[in-house]
Amino acid sequence: MLSKVKSFGLKGIEGYPIDVETDVSNGLPHFEIVGLADTAIKEAKERVRSALRNSGFEYPAKRITINLAPADIKKEGALYDLAIAVAILSCNEKNNIKDEGKYVFIGELSFDGSVKQVRGVLPLLISARALGYKNFIIPLANKEEASFISGITAFGVKSLCEVVSFLSGQIELSPIDSCEFSTLANNNDYEGLDFANVKGQSIAKRALEIAAAGGHNLIMIGPPGSGKSMLAKCFPSILPDMTFEEALEVTKIHSIAGELDLKKGIVCSRPFRSPHHTASTVSLTGGGSNSKPGEISLADNGVLFLDEFPEYSRQTIETLRQPLEDGVITVARSNATITYPANFTLIASMNPCPCGHRGSREKECRCSASQIAKYLSKLSGPIMDRIDIHIEVDNVTYDQLRSQEQEESSQEIRKRVNKARAIQLERFKNSKNFCNAKMSVAQTKIYCTIDQKGEAMLRNAFEKLKLSARAHDRILKVARTIADLDDSKDIEARHIAEAISYRNLDRKLWND
Repeated sequence: MLSKVKSFGLKGIEGYPIDVETDVSNGLPHFEIVGLADTAIKEAKERVRSALRNSGFEYPAKRITINLAPADIKKEGALYDLAIAVAILSCNEKNNIKDEGKYVFIGELSFDGSVKQVRGVLPLLISARALGYKNFIIPLANKEEASFISGITAFGVKSLCEVVSFLSGQIELSPIDSCEFSTLANNNDYEGLDFANVKGQSIAKRALEIAAAGGHNLIMIGPPGSGKSMLAKCFPSILPDMTFEEALEVTKIHSIAGELDLKKGIVCSRPFRSPHHTASTVSLTGGGSNSKPGEISLADNGVLFLDEFPEYSRQTIETLRQPLEDGVITVARSNATITYPANFTLIASMNPCPCGHRGSREKECRCSASQIAKYLSKLSGPIMDRIDIHIEVDNVTYDQLRSQEQEESSQEIRKRVNKARAIQLERFKNSKNFCNAKMSVAQTKIYCTIDQKGEAMLRNAFEKLKLSARAHDRILKVARTIADLDDSKDIEARHIAEAISYRNLDRKLWND
């Protein structure tokens, strides 16, 4: 007999339909899976065979051939187990399976017939819904992910027996209840990391507030112990609330990577990723044999913190060029080319020299000119040009450290950031932008107009600092964010002046 059921596969963060075609015919007992299946799928025949027998179903002692169509696309993972098992059982009229063609089946099977969770359920459901599929049978463990997708009917199941009983009309299953994102949003998962605990560093705090409000990249340069890492770790506590669209995009990536908290089913706090400087290029960009997302994609709509920036390999640093400019990373491998979102805010920190004390008021630098040049040369001009805000962080004084004056809390700063981001969401409501940092050239011309005084100031900075066209545009974007924080409709000369002040540090250090 011949049967066909639906499943879905993943390529990057996009799903595509898979027809699980099954032929059970007379002949010597044999189980074959065709259709460019990887090892995990090839091994499905053992999982399916054991699941059928241990669930009390008759395993056909015949020739079984499974085709995963379209046959010219490589399939990966164990998410087709449930669809294969249902297709085999539907070939036996004794099982009385009906309407199996109405559902999309996703799930991995254990030997005892239980249905195990799989990665990537949320992007699969979103893609399937876009293609017109409405009914799904998925693992019960993935129900939280499905609860945030409107316009579908999904049933969470524990076992193969439950699926067959449902399809044969012996039992009824209740669809997974929908959940509102607002019930989980605005939860702050960064307890204990608060700017109220950071003494001094008012300039750095102001710069980080601007970076959070506009989604701007920032680098902190200063001696060891000045508080660069602490400032960066407090940065997520002032980030703006995520929109539902942002949360869905982040959840897609974390679901595929297997890092999703299944109890929540959605990522409701902005990611903060901090890979060690020994991290490989592939771990940062993504790829490998399974083309999984890397750290820069897992930081999408959140923060990528690179401490001791020059200590990363030159090749690794240079791979940041495309995502910093385009907000995506294209991973090209011999078996696939996949594009992942990488719309992150880069926060980097570094010492001004190998010993770390160049320009410090506390200690004298002992590095030679050649050592300093070699150290700074690890960061190319194009990389520094893509970082909007450059600030110098010096050591706090004893009086600042022991001061009893109450520092402004992250909660207060976050209120201003949310207000500025709300202005931007309204500004870009008809585009895919969420923040000023991602404005296109055309949008920059529309929303970053300046008066004559500001024009003269920007021209002077452009010529004296020998700025690039990219740096010019980024100054305007930062100025736009500063104006939003001031609740100013127009960019004023003082906004331009402050934005310029965040662009001259790389010229100072790299041109000494």
